[in-house]
Amino acid sequence: MSAEPIPQSRKTVSRRGLAAAGVIGLVVIFFLVVSGVWSRNSSDARLKETTEKLAVPTVAVVMPARQGNKSNLDLPGRLEAYSRAPIYARVSGFLKAWYVDIGGSVKAGQLLAEIEAPDLDQQLMQAKGALASSEAAEALAKVTAQRWTTLGQSNTLSRQAVDEKTGDLSVKEANTKAAKANVDRLEVLAAFKKVTAPFDGVVTTRNTDVGALINADSSAGLALFVVSDVKKLRLSINVPQNYVPAVPINSKVDITVPEYPGKIYKGSVEASSRSVDATSGTTRMQVVVENGSGELMPGAFANTRVELPQNLQGLSIPAGALIFGQQGLRVATVDADNKAVLKTITIARDLGQVIEVATGLSADDRVIESPPDGLATGDLVRVVKGSPAKKAAGG
Repeated sequence: MSAEPIPQSRKTVSRRGLAAAGVIGLVVIFFLVVSGVWSRNSSDARLKETTEKLAVPTVAVVMPARQGNKSNLDLPGRLEAYSRAPIYARVSGFLKAWYVDIGGSVKAGQLLAEIEAPDLDQQLMQAKGALASSEAAEALAKVTAQRWTTLGQSNTLSRQAVDEKTGDLSVKEANTKAAKANVDRLEVLAAFKKVTAPFDGVVTTRNTDVGALINADSSAGLALFVVSDVKKLRLSINVPQNYVPAVPINSKVDITVPEYPGKIYKGSVEASSRSVDATSGTTRMQVVVENGSGELMPGAFANTRVELPQNLQGLSIPAGALIFGQQGLRVATVDADNKAVLKTITIARDLGQVIEVATGLSADDRVIESPPDGLATGDLVRVVKGSPAKKAAGG
């Protein structure tokens, strides 16, 4: 049995279908390829656009504030008596008695203690005896000189003999003066057996007792007493060099002490050393505070607060806006094209969270509040909406 032959028309249709299917397949493949390439290019473009957007830093800007920033300078200090006198003995001996103990109020010239000085008493008695002997010898020499002078006028004695007696009188007079000066010196020393207060005040120290051996002029040792005037106290503070011009003489100072929390005492700057300590970089200033109530004590620790003057012309910016680098101290600003411009500035005052700028900045500058690392002049930035109206906070 033989196979039936396929008609020619069917063969032609079959070839055409295969060709059409191939063309369709090629079209589909081309479409898929084109679609993939377009999709990849579109993704790359979007990625590039996104990357470029992310590469532009977003920043917040502030406008420099022109206002008087109030600031305080807080410094520790140590209270001292306005007048303080360590009292040492001027004569040697033993303490006979003391009359005022520590904490006692005294008046100028009030007796604090008495010293027994037997050696000095004997020296004074001896000096008085020597003075009496010199006065007697002077009196005899004076009478003799007068007699010899009279005899010399009648040519009974030679001129040489008269001159000798006159010269002897001069020697005796000089000896009498020396003996009198020695007696006066010892009497002055004897007066120091009574130890007295030099001024009105309080006895803050007593380092002796009855029977104690007293050595004269022992200033290297302990003083017998220390008298302090506590009606007015001194307080020493060390002001940093950059703040010295802001703390002139007569500046008002608030003083607080730990034993009276919440209570403020008023003082004023009375003196300045007008020199800078090379070790600490500070200038020593002296504050005077009235202490009529006697609450403040010499030697006590105290905290002081000095209100610094306001700078009405200064421009204030946040401390976080500063950029420290090899080019110096700078801030980053944003121009009209939203590009960064780095400006070099100088600081007038550092108030902690707020900086007062002296030069390099204008009131119309838009200052980047927290500049990103690596920001350079000409870099494009994106400004947060609403931030141009923000002002730098006052101190």
